[in-house]
Amino acid sequence: MSTPISRRSQRLQGGLAIFGSAAILTLLACSLAAQTGAKPDATASRASFLQVYRVLTSPRCQNCHPAGNAPLQGDDSHVHLQNVTRGADGHGVTAMRCDTCHQAANLPGAHLPPGSPKWSLPSQGLKMVFAGRSPGELCRQIKDPKQNGGRSLEKLLDHVANDDLVGWGWNPGDGRTLPPLSRTDTVEQMRMWINGGAACPE
Repeated sequence: MSTPISRRSQRLQGGLAIFGSAAILTLLACSLAAQTGAKPDATASRASFLQVYRVLTSPRCQNCHPAGNAPLQGDDSHVHLQNVTRGADGHGVTAMRCDTCHQAANLPGAHLPPGSPKWSLPSQGLKMVFAGRSPGELCRQIKDPKQNGGRSLEKLLDHVANDDLVGWGWNPGDGRTLPPLSRTDTVEQMRMWINGGAACPE
C-alpha cells in the first residue's frame, strides 16, 4: 500500500512529465526532502545554482560585472560607448562619472540611460566578475567571502533579495530584456542552493 509520501511523489513526478524543466526537478527534490525531514542533496543544490547562473550571466547582471574595466551595455553586452571606465571606486573617472548620465531612476523611453541611486560597477579592488565565468567558477567565486565583499551565504541571499541596485535588474527600463527568472524565483533557487550545501557544478 502506498504511503502518503509515495503518493505525493507520484503526483510530483507526473508534473515533471508535463513541465520537464531543471527548475521543476529541483523543486521535486526539495519538496521530497522537506517531507522526509532531510536536506536537499548536492545534486539538487547544483541544479538550483544552474538556474541562478542563468540570471547572473544575463545581460542585466553581467553588464555591471565585466571582466575588464569598462561596463557592458545592451542585450548583446557590448562594451559601453563613450569610453567609460570603472575607476578606483567603481563610479567612473573625472568627468565621466556614472552619475553624469545615470540618474537616481530610469529615464523614460526605450534605451535611455537606466538609473539607480547606487549606480556603479564594483570597485577596482573587488571586481566580482560574472562575464565569461563557467558555472563552477562563478559558483565558487560568489560564495567566497574574499571575492564577494565578505558576505556569508545568508548575507549573499539577502543581497540578492533586497539590495536596491540588484533589484534594478528586474526593472531595467524600456527596451531591455528581463533576466530569465523573476527576482522571487531567483531568490528561491538561491535559497535551495544554499540549503543543499551550496554545491558547485564541476
